[in-house]
Amino acid sequence: MEKLKAGFYTALGTPLDKDGNIIEESLRREIEMQIDAGASGLLLLGSMGIEESVKLSAWGEAARIAADAVNGRVSLFVGAMDNSVWRVKERLELLQGLNITGVVMTTPFYSTATDPELFRFFSAIADATEHPLYLYDLAVVTKVKINFPLVDKLIKAGKIAGIKTGDIVLARQLSYAYPDFEVLYSNIDAFDVALSFDGINKVLDGMFSCTPKNGKKFVEAYNAGDMKSAGVYLNNILKFRDCLLGYPGSALLYIFTIAMNLLGMEGIFCPDYKYDPKPELVEKVRAQLVEIGEL
Repeated sequence: MEKLKAGFYTALGTPLDKDGNIIEESLRREIEMQIDAGASGLLLLGSMGIEESVKLSAWGEAARIAADAVNGRVSLFVGAMDNSVWRVKERLELLQGLNITGVVMTTPFYSTATDPELFRFFSAIADATEHPLYLYDLAVVTKVKINFPLVDKLIKAGKIAGIKTGDIVLARQLSYAYPDFEVLYSNIDAFDVALSFDGINKVLDGMFSCTPKNGKKFVEAYNAGDMKSAGVYLNNILKFRDCLLGYPGSALLYIFTIAMNLLGMEGIFCPDYKYDPKPELVEKVRAQLVEIGEL
């Protein structure tokens, strides 16, 4: 299996219409924007892509459109997170024959699971898919932390190809223990620090979806050894992230919707119950995007 390219990987937003259907032109435009910005790979239907909220028909359509749009130019991962192997298999059937790099899975997020149960869960999914399996360590949502002994056992059993994690200790453990195992680091607050470690050279986050110019400049500066400039561009991304988080309530994905619309991607990028148009916020978000150089 070919090694993943170093660089930044974008967790895409999922553009939906008012009925929850994929807006194909918008998704294709988003993909092109990220490839043009120099993304080494894309994660479709991750947490920023509200995978848990997208209806199954739209999920399959998004995967088909993205595989066609990417056409092997960069790595393409598809999130298939769910709460049973039965339900995951329904998604895997929709991925058959598609040109994707791998399937991404969190731990089940409705009821907690022990390590032996998780080993059975991930092993069954690995055996059911024609694509490599990548873990997604997202304990803040799933309430279950993926640990080194579990990953070690899955690697030795030949079940998984990589992991997305924001746990720097786990990332370093895996990078040193298994140099060929793919680690995509996902704690954006420490991207510049993490990239200084041997074996960690791929970073993944959904904020790149709405900050592609800064994402490209961050990686270019890092690759040139200009850590001061890399820090400036990363701080721009974090500044905008903190603005999204700073609005009252859990409005992050609604504000993200405004940002994506301003960048030229039509659609709703948040769960349906969070979509509450507030025209007064548009100019505020526009000003913030201008301030960090995205508009």
